Parts: sequence; structure tokens; C-alpha cells
Amino acid sequence: MFRKRWKSRLVLFLAVVGPGFITANVDNDAGGIYTYSLAGAQFGYSLLWTMIPITIALVVVQEMASRLGAVTGKGLSDLIREEFGFRATFLLMLALVVTNFGNIVAEFAGVASSLELFGVSRYIVVPLAAMVVWLLVVQGTYRSVEKIFLLASAFYVSYIIAGLLAHPDWKAAAVATVSRPSEIGIRNYGYLFMVIGLVGTTIAPWMQFYLQASVVEKGVTARQYRASRWDVILGCLFTDIVAWFIIVACAATLYAKGHPEIKDAADAAQALRPLAGEYAYLLFAAGLFNASLFAASILPISTSYAVCEGLGFESGLDKKFHEAPVFYWLYTALIVAGAGVLLAPNFPLVHVMVLSQVVNGIVLPFVLIFMLLLVNDRELMGEHVNSRGYNIVAWMTVVVMLALTVGMILTQ
Repeated sequence: MFRKRWKSRLVLFLAVVGPGFITANVDNDAGGIYTYSLAGAQFGYSLLWTMIPITIALVVVQEMASRLGAVTGKGLSDLIREEFGFRATFLLMLALVVTNFGNIVAEFAGVASSLELFGVSRYIVVPLAAMVVWLLVVQGTYRSVEKIFLLASAFYVSYIIAGLLAHPDWKAAAVATVSRPSEIGIRNYGYLFMVIGLVGTTIAPWMQFYLQASVVEKGVTARQYRASRWDVILGCLFTDIVAWFIIVACAATLYAKGHPEIKDAADAAQALRPLAGEYAYLLFAAGLFNASLFAASILPISTSYAVCEGLGFESGLDKKFHEAPVFYWLYTALIVAGAGVLLAPNFPLVHVMVLSQVVNGIVLPFVLIFMLLLVNDRELMGEHVNSRGYNIVAWMTVVVMLALTVGMILTQ
């Protein structure tokens, strides 16, 4: 009886796995890997304390998005439009498109720089990557695309191995993870800038729109919600373990050897080569290519989902081009523009990559406020409204991010 019950639960979990695990893992994209690498290279182990509160907040926020999708059967921007009107939705969509465009450029930069390490020109790699990404989504179905994305998620193990090969000071890393932040650090503009970047790259606003839309398109209902919840939790834990290992690898090598300045994630891989060995370098570079191509597929999808739902257009990977033309044309435009900008000479790529993550952190509280108002609406959610604990964590995330943003501006 016990064995049969567990078998049925496993089958149910495998049926709904995907949206939560994919959304959390794509968060470790080119901009994210660079931000984690820079945090380790510039501040050593001292920013590892952020990983525990960030992980708790990530689980709560992602679970809220998943629950909203399963219970209502609607995407986040669709609900915002219905409950708060077109004007609020339009302004939020505009902010999301601008923010996500910077992230998309960063993904193609990651694709280019990862293969440039092996002598392949960006003028060959970027157009090919853009074509592959476009064909994958336009010609595929939701199920086929999801399987490829799950396979790409598994490759993030390479960063854990790279972290082990860096031979860090495990005791110092463990102590830093559970220690409170130093007062000197909190008064420092660069430190606050990096903390906001870490939160913004780990709990990016686009994630909530993509996750909720994916849950809806996959057909997950309130009845299957419990299994879907585990998909979200395991995905969040895995992605932040990977992030922790990236910071540790760079702290143990780049920071320890006085190499704090890295211009992008590929530069971090190159710098690891003489310090952590050939295998760590290869794993870091291969992981960067996988993460960048993965995110270059999902970020435009997320933006297209959010905009089309918010403005009332048809959307979805299971629809043909002629059935959802605005969805696919916006997806195409974002890919072409993101790849095209990267090929422009003297483009300030490094500033765009870091700034896009910080802007994520600044925009995040406003997305969370809408989510909290929706998920606590008993008429909309019934018995699935937030618990007191969830509300405390989510509202604390909003307040802390707003306070960090104000603090960053004042310290500048």
C-alpha cells in the first residue's frame, strides 16, 4: 500500500516537473554567472551570507507564481490586467521589455565569449545561435522544448565540479555562509550594488511571468499543485547551490590571488585556467555556453508571454505562427535585436551585463507587490491564499529591496 502510494506520487511529480526546475535554473544565465563570479572575485567569501535569505525568498516567490497559475489557470500579466487595469499593465510590461532586452543581449554575449575562448569568432557564433534558438521555439511544441530545457538544466552540475576543483577553504566558506553581514560592507556603495545585483539575478522579475505562463500552458491545476510545488522547491535549491559554488570557485582563486577585475563570465573562466586547472576552466566555459544559449531561448519567450497576456494577444508554444503572430513576431524581434546589438563595435557590454542584473533587483519589488495583492485575494484564490509566513517573507523581500536601492543611491 505504502509502495503503491509513493509510486503514484512519483508518477504525478514526473507529470508536472519542468516549469519550476527550468525557470530557476535558467536564472543562472550569462549575466548571473558573471555577477556571481564578480562577487567572489571582488569580495571573496564575504557575500555568501546572501545565499540563504535569497534562497528562502526565491522559493516563496516562485511558489507563489506557480500557485497563482495552477489555481487561476491564467498568466501573471493577464491577471494584473484584469485586476488592476490596462495602464498599470502597460507600464509594467514596458519596464519588463526594457529590462529583459538588456538580459537578452547579455545572453548572446555569453554565447559569443564562451566560444571565443576556443577561437570561434562572435560574428559566426551569434547569428548561428540566434537561428538555433529561433528554430527551436518556432518549430517545436511545448513538450519538445521543455525536454530540451530540462536536459540543459542538468548541465549546471559542471559549475559544482568546477567549484570542487578550485580547492576552496571549505571552513571559511561555511562560516561566511551563516555569518551576518559586516556593517562596513553595508555602508559601501560597491557592496550594496553587488548585493542588489545578486538578488536581481537570482529572483529576476521575468521569472515569475515565465513560470506562471508555463504552469498554465502545461495544464497544471490546483489538484496537481502539491507535486508542482516540489518542482519549484527542488529547482530553487539546485540553482542556488550552483550559484554558491560559482562564488566559492572565484573567491578561492581570483580573490585569493588578487585578480578582482573580470570583464565578463568568459574572463572569469580564462582567469581560472592557471589557478584551478584545465578541467575547471573547460567546465566553466562549457557551462557558460550552455547557460547562455538556454537563457537566450527562454528570456524572449518570457517577455513575449508577459506582453501578449497583458495586452490580450494569443500566446503559447503549442500555437502555430499564424495562430499567435504577435507572440512569435515579438519573440523574433527580441532575438534579432539582442543578437544584432552585440555585433555592433564598441558596445559597452560589461556595463549592460551588470546593470541589467541591478535593474532586475530594482524592478522586482513592484512585480512582487502585484503578486502579493493577487495571491492574497480570497475571491480569486479561495483556500490557496498565502499563509502568514509566506506574506512575511515576501513583504520583507519588497521592503529590503526598496531599502537597498535607496541605500545604494545615498551611498553613491
